[in-house]
Amino acid sequence: MHGHYLQTEPARADVDASGQSLLLEFGAPWCGHCQAAQPAIRPLLGDQPQLEHLKIEDGRGEPPGRSFRITLRPTLVLLRGGQQLARVVGPLSAADLLPLRKAQAAL
Repeated sequence: MHGHYLQTEPARADVDASGQSLLLEFGAPWCGHCQAAQPAIRPLLGDQPQLEHLKIEDGRGEPPGRSFRITLRPTLVLLRGGQQLARVVGPLSAADLLPLRKAQAAL
């Protein structure tokens, strides 16, 4: 999923149970920083079509953002089997996404 933010967020248990690589993108359609990050995020997704991508609208105190301790938007969290492999906050360039690329390459 590369387009819109999910209207219904996935349950944390479902996220943790996923056996594949999963990129959670916490943000909001009204968030200017989230929109500014999209040009940096798109190539990452195009380079890794096997990576499941969920855009989760995150507002103050909403789960699962709260369960992932999201404090700033956008925040990207790379998971595998419920384990966090990497986290990036506020990416604006491909260089900002390097921790995600390195973690994904190590799998």
